[in-house]
Amino acid sequence: MYELNGVRYVMAQARREAYERELEGAQHVGTLRGSDLVGCRYAPLFPYFADRAENGAFRVLAGDFVTTEGGTGVVHMAPGFGEDDQRACADAGISLVVPVDSRGRFTSEVVDFAGQHVFEANANIIKRLKSEGVVLRHETYDHSYPHCWRTGTPLIYRAVSSWFVNVTAIKDRMVALNQQITWVPDHIRDGSFGKWLENARDWTISRNRFWGSPIPVWRSDNPEFPRIDVYGSIADIERDFGTKVTELHRPFVDDLVRPNPDDPSGKSMMRRVPEVLDCWFESGSMPFAQVHYPFENREWFESHYPGDFIVEYIGQTRGWFYTLHVLATALFDRPAFKSCVSHGIVLGDDGQKMSKSLRNYPDPMKVFDTYGADAMRWYLLSSSILRGADFSVNEAGIRDTVRQTILPLWNSWYFLSLYANAAKVSGTFDASSDNVLDRYVIAKTRALVLSTTAAFERNDLFEACAQVRDFLDVLTNWYIRRSRDRFWSGDHAAINTLHSVLHVVCRVAAPLLPLTTEEIYRGLTGERSVHLAEWPTTEALTADDSLIASMDMARDVCSATLSLRKAHQRRVRLPLASLVVASPDAALLRDFVDVIKDEVNVRDVQLRTDVDALAKRELNVTPAALGPRLGAETQKVIRAVKQGDWSMNGGRVVAGGIELLEGEFSLRLVATGEGERGSTSLRGGDGIVVLDLAVTDDLQREGIARDVIRLVQQARRDAGLHVSDRIRLSLGLPDDAAAAVREHSAMVQEETLARELVLGAVNGDTNATLDDAPVRVTVERLT
Repeated sequence: MYELNGVRYVMAQARREAYERELEGAQHVGTLRGSDLVGCRYAPLFPYFADRAENGAFRVLAGDFVTTEGGTGVVHMAPGFGEDDQRACADAGISLVVPVDSRGRFTSEVVDFAGQHVFEANANIIKRLKSEGVVLRHETYDHSYPHCWRTGTPLIYRAVSSWFVNVTAIKDRMVALNQQITWVPDHIRDGSFGKWLENARDWTISRNRFWGSPIPVWRSDNPEFPRIDVYGSIADIERDFGTKVTELHRPFVDDLVRPNPDDPSGKSMMRRVPEVLDCWFESGSMPFAQVHYPFENREWFESHYPGDFIVEYIGQTRGWFYTLHVLATALFDRPAFKSCVSHGIVLGDDGQKMSKSLRNYPDPMKVFDTYGADAMRWYLLSSSILRGADFSVNEAGIRDTVRQTILPLWNSWYFLSLYANAAKVSGTFDASSDNVLDRYVIAKTRALVLSTTAAFERNDLFEACAQVRDFLDVLTNWYIRRSRDRFWSGDHAAINTLHSVLHVVCRVAAPLLPLTTEEIYRGLTGERSVHLAEWPTTEALTADDSLIASMDMARDVCSATLSLRKAHQRRVRLPLASLVVASPDAALLRDFVDVIKDEVNVRDVQLRTDVDALAKRELNVTPAALGPRLGAETQKVIRAVKQGDWSMNGGRVVAGGIELLEGEFSLRLVATGEGERGSTSLRGGDGIVVLDLAVTDDLQREGIARDVIRLVQQARRDAGLHVSDRIRLSLGLPDDAAAAVREHSAMVQEETLARELVLGAVNGDTNATLDDAPVRVTVERLT
């Protein structure tokens, strides 16, 4: 409390500095707790409702919504113009006053400003208050303000008399029935929707508008003879009003007036209440209203309700999803829908909600013309938006969809057609090959069918996309790439296997990539449409879980090793001496050592199970996850980890005497020992690969030979040769490179399909470079 020129000012202590200019020289004369002020009366700034002081108005109340971030810490409350205001005043027994009409103008109760719009009256009100010397500061606040989304007109909060659905009476049942609904993502059931139901209030279903479905309630116009009639059918209205009803909207329905049966004088009349229904009430009534139930289609409705599936954005947990659920509970005591996909908000490339008026998104027609409609479809279905998160649409993401998903699928089909035509054979559905790679890809295809079927049945399109995308990586970057030699030789088993896999994959991916799969499937089978085909089953696809486990682990080892090569700048064509794989499951790799050698280009692979002899575990904590649970002890845990004061026993990790929970830490293996080596953990964190990075002269020469092979393959493509064409190869190389090719000539000729190899010196006629040195590569097709 401060005093200046005989006037005392009360404000929050935290706001004193904000008024330094206005209160310069003011003396601090006392300190009050907020609770000391509660109940104190004050004189209103305007006299219009001063008489209400007798009923509790114009006194200090406490509210937990008042902050010290702005203003003085003291807020004026008007119960007719704000939710917090109304609740606080109602709790204090202060009655409602609404001196503003439906057009936003002051009523005659506000004598000095009657007829003025509330926004237009602002300047006059401020002028009046200043003239009376009661303004300490006049300033403008910039803040987000509600506007009509159609017209952009500023809106005001104003209490109006409304009709309500007594939701609180059925709230517990609504919560119980929600447990029967399958939500995607599943956290919405007990999260945003479940919490909304638990805190549900009565639902105001009336609106003060002309357009809309009129509320079918007629009320006596004389309160001395009160009567309310609620109508449930046109027949009931026609019976009481004695006229044919052909129009249920305003103004026609408002013309239906009849004498009040409860008024013996016959003077009072039954008139329809002026409100119309909230459009969300109509949306919630959709399941039965669309078929005019219960007046028609009773049998159809009762066999089709609740609906199998609905979808809308996550904001409808407070809108359509909610109103459907309220009415279904109240009327039928069951959910309105069995499953619901609730997606996030689609944002434009500027981070704002995507809007036709803002046009903050890529032109759809341009996207379709450039990348295809499937690209946009997959981009959205595979995005975090189907996990309930907001998602920003941009052209780069759509382009990545083409590169990561559509092209791998299309290129697999192109690859098959290319080699099948070269071998003059047609693939058939045959998944019986005993080749290990064929068996693996068939088993993975079977797993794909099972996982995507389960995902689609849960309406989890995000997961279905993830399964298809992961499978395409296996198909193109492992199976096809490692089977190229078999396709070159026209291996019928390989062709039939890939034909069978694409036959299944097209049907699995058809809901996600309808146009791409249609084109591939028709070319593959000659049938009319993939969308008329049966959903695939696993009857013809052999399961082999042990093979999948082994091959997946081999792929993980290769991926980890190749990442090490990249990190340490050891190109893949450069052979390295050795790789050590240490894992409790290392035995799974016994039959795939040669595959790993070939894939990562190492001469020796060692399998070991004694992980602790090769590596130590490093613990990293996640402060953002620890903080909410441990508070100030978070730093204690961080210090303990840095000092090595942590232990692991089974699955329990303890640091500084505090047990860490899942998600609060990560463990990784780091190789111990000396030498020029690189290491990284395998997926799951229980294994490690250690790569010998040393490069000897012998390894360097083989690497040069492999670099030459790459140049020859490019020359074949540039010459337009078929993949199976045999060639005469002439090379003009520096002496060291020629020596390397001569030493590994058998490998060079086998890899490039060269029946003849001629080595010569570099002359002026060069057409390529090898390690920045000019060389000559000449290929000639042999007939």
